[in-house]
Amino acid sequence: MSKHHDDSEHTMFEPKATEELVALLNQSLADTLDLAYQTKQAHWNVKGLNFYSLHLLFDQLYTQLATFVDDFAERAVTLGGQAQGTIRAAGAASSLPEYPLDARDSKTHVCALVERYGKYTGRIRKAIHKADHLGDQDTADLYTTVSRAMDKALWMLSSHQED
Repeated sequence: MSKHHDDSEHTMFEPKATEELVALLNQSLADTLDLAYQTKQAHWNVKGLNFYSLHLLFDQLYTQLATFVDDFAERAVTLGGQAQGTIRAAGAASSLPEYPLDARDSKTHVCALVERYGKYTGRIRKAIHKADHLGDQDTADLYTTVSRAMDKALWMLSSHQED
């Protein structure tokens, strides 16, 4: 006779690892929400040369980040944690610098986003290693997916800096 497994007793990781993973995911959630809305700030306010192409690019990047927001929040909850995804919580927890609210021209917006996407991508790479170290290959894979997309986003943004 087989013993039935009670799903309510199922745990994926030891409590300490789960706590660290949820904290890591919530930090990424905060950074991603912040970066998404900084990107939207650029989308709304960009002016000048290449306006139309940058306006569209910034909106595409925002949409991509919004997907990652959902992925990070849902992974934290899947692991048994609580997603901390309000705008106030994200703003308080974000590791990214504040966006220059007086930015108007395309060059200033692009430079500001390149700086922030670079910092964000570096944090995502560290998160890949931390999730892997904690034994969570699924979360590491999520971070790898985000990293690959952000590498491309950073390339697209920085290409606008070349003359």
